[in-house]
Amino acid sequence: MKKTLVLGASLKTDRYSNYAMHSLVDHDHEVVGVGLREGLVAGVPILTGKPPINNVDTVTLYLNASRQKEYYEYVLSLYPKRVIFNPGTKNNDFENLLEKHHIAFENSCTLVLLNTGQY
Repeated sequence: MKKTLVLGASLKTDRYSNYAMHSLVDHDHEVVGVGLREGLVAGVPILTGKPPINNVDTVTLYLNASRQKEYYEYVLSLYPKRVIFNPGTKNNDFENLLEKHHIAFENSCTLVLLNTGQY
């Protein structure tokens, strides 16, 4: 299955990034979480900083546009096949940068994509 980086992962159970991690695990995807605080969600460790991660298929964003800026180079360095801008994360500047680097992106919802078999 697709290795997915959840950028903006949260330990808080009422956050969509937390729901997404559970759903990704339930759909048998390999998941890596990166957030502000270390911990476990759905048995997956949340890492902090900008850890090296190999073979990332998808980066799914749970950070607003202003918080994404510090991760532009990091995401590009992972060479993902695609980036998903979840609701509330749309960012034209980042989309233009991804386009320049030939990385696919979509404005969608990871949870909906998973639950409709479109992930």
